[in-house]
Amino acid sequence: MSGGAMDDRPPHTPVLLGPILSHCAPVSGIWVDGTFGAGGYARGLLDAGAARVIGIDRDPSVFALAASWADECGDRLHLVQGTFSDLDTLAGGPVQGVVLDLGVSSMQLDQPQRGFSFLRDGPLDMRMGDSGPTAADLVAQVEESRLADIIYQYGEDRASRRIARAIVRARAEAPITTTGQLAGLVERALPRPKPGQSHPATRTFQALRIAVNDEFGQLVQGLEAAERALEPGGWLAVVSFHSLEDRVVKRFFQARSGGGGNANRYAPATEDAAPQFTDVSKGIAADEAELRANPRARSARLRMARRTDAPAGPVDRTRLGLPKIDLEGGH
Repeated sequence: MSGGAMDDRPPHTPVLLGPILSHCAPVSGIWVDGTFGAGGYARGLLDAGAARVIGIDRDPSVFALAASWADECGDRLHLVQGTFSDLDTLAGGPVQGVVLDLGVSSMQLDQPQRGFSFLRDGPLDMRMGDSGPTAADLVAQVEESRLADIIYQYGEDRASRRIARAIVRARAEAPITTTGQLAGLVERALPRPKPGQSHPATRTFQALRIAVNDEFGQLVQGLEAAERALEPGGWLAVVSFHSLEDRVVKRFFQARSGGGGNANRYAPATEDAAPQFTDVSKGIAADEAELRANPRARSARLRMARRTDAPAGPVDRTRLGLPKIDLEGGH
């Protein structure tokens, strides 16, 4: 996973890299870029003084794209195919920092054959890796009520039931196998957007992509893996692009820093006796200079925290406010 969730920024523009580097200065030691993508964060970390960067990505195609410059880094850059939920194992030892840039990359959006974009017709795939069910499989097989839950919980679309009903009716007539088909039927099912509003299929595509790639499961596992991998004093930096991701990251840091983050505001707050993180930042947004250079950074939020020497442990996921969708029997 790499890049923003709903953006299509230029592939070589790492969002909020400047605040990450200044927050962690001086940058040193071994770092993990858990969402390698075009390698922008890895290159920035190496230029800033990291001794070595381990770049991880579940998409094998990104490493071929990096071949033109990766060799120049020698053994300072080590590329690994995998998911950042396993970053502690893939890193092979303690690290000084971890950067995660969540969502889908502009490179993936720009490739119609990957099926991420409703603006470019292609196979309805949406897999960030090269295995597992596709979005076409999900659209074809998940029952209507669960499909509506996916679109509502992961896409925050209030018209989720109407969209799910339209999908089920359409698939009864013919398989939905392309992004153009899906975008068109969602567009026909909803009122015409007002000027300035996003395309009607935006939230549906986001929701299906999140479901296909288990992005929330990966996110929580990745945060836990980073906690295990970081040495005392090490930094965890997470860039998110929509409110659902940012909420999970915020509550993870609250829970792991003794802040007692709770999904239920009426439940009593709890505190960890030995917090795993300290120096937790508030959500950091792009400044005006970055927005002028890269307007697509507008939705990005950066959260950072520093690892303590407290032992790592499992996270109480009920405190993170994760969307709850039962997909058992759905495909």
